[in-house]
Amino acid sequence: MSNYNEIIELANKAKKGLQLSGDEARVKAMLSMAQAIKMNANKILEANKIDLENATSILPVMKKRLSLTLEKINAIADDVISVSKLDSVCDKVLEEIKRPNGLLIKKISQPFGVILTIFESRPNVCVDIASLCIKTSNVCILRGGKEAINTNKAIVDVIRNAIKDYIPEDSVNLITDQSHDVVDELLQRKDKIDLVIPRGSARLINHVVETSMVPVIETGAGICHVYVDKSANLDMAVEIIMNAKMSNPAVCNAAETLLIHKDIKDELLYLLKKNNFDTMVDVYGDEDISHILKCKPVDSFDIEFDDLKMNFKTVSDVSEAIEHINNHSTKHSEVIVTEDLDNVEKFMSEIDSACIYHNASTRFTDGGCFGFGAEVGISTQKLHARGPMGLKELMTYKYVIFGNGQIRK
Repeated sequence: MSNYNEIIELANKAKKGLQLSGDEARVKAMLSMAQAIKMNANKILEANKIDLENATSILPVMKKRLSLTLEKINAIADDVISVSKLDSVCDKVLEEIKRPNGLLIKKISQPFGVILTIFESRPNVCVDIASLCIKTSNVCILRGGKEAINTNKAIVDVIRNAIKDYIPEDSVNLITDQSHDVVDELLQRKDKIDLVIPRGSARLINHVVETSMVPVIETGAGICHVYVDKSANLDMAVEIIMNAKMSNPAVCNAAETLLIHKDIKDELLYLLKKNNFDTMVDVYGDEDISHILKCKPVDSFDIEFDDLKMNFKTVSDVSEAIEHINNHSTKHSEVIVTEDLDNVEKFMSEIDSACIYHNASTRFTDGGCFGFGAEVGISTQKLHARGPMGLKELMTYKYVIFGNGQIRK
């Protein structure tokens, strides 16, 4: 599948067949897909091994995103099964209006049609997008990065073979041409592509947003913050900080900045030092931090590290923390660790981000953790979709109006 113009045409031809197939057929396709992924795990791992051997110039944390194991493949397949069990969101009456003139107006959920996803590194995105799109009757066109090209090919081949007895195999498509010109041309095809969802670096996302003529759901970079208030349980705070930064530093829901109330700064820093935080993470901070933890000067608070690096800053109160976050956040995920419920209310009402947590890690900003089965991405914009995007966010709607001869006077 290399000719992208042919793929676009085939995807559009598949659209009607997928939408008419019915939820039962789509569920059968997804269950077949999950089983096939598990049965072809060795084939996928062999392709992934080639990509990993070729990935000589990417950072170790990014290589971790690329790497698959048998355990990961089984978990990816299980996610497909989870999505298949969710209630259908297609052709649902969202609202019904009876007008005084007798018109009956129904607002009915509808798929977008053809969704293009442009992504980097993570081959599991192929499966997540395919499963969510099949469940919502959307045809997907996938365009992954060159670092995962062999893995993506293997996965999509398995998916297409698995679904073809139930729904059109062109419901899931992969564009393998890696030229930047192809991406730019795809982004102009508003005649045949209904929605674009970019997933990856800030550079990729910004390019898509600035270039596309097709409507875009912006999945934003994640400059996420943890603020530890003066009334916080500091043992809890340390666990949250270490999880938010260290459990997977290369993902968008990893924390990049720690804000510490001045009254508990030294005690919290000593606890972090006791847990060897500054030997595992490169800390960036000022003199208030360096007298306890090993650290370097802050270069910028507007960096998404995607690495074992973290900015530290001391603040005088919750208002200063809120101001800093609203000035430097990408509107993804923020945390307040505190026992002061007034400060919780203030933080949650004044922070302008998609997900705001009290006493929990940013790492929960994830479709699976929110009960969506999987996710198509984390939206940081405000139109249509915000936060983790599951089935409902892949739907639009139409109005159908029933009358008995009414005319407008």
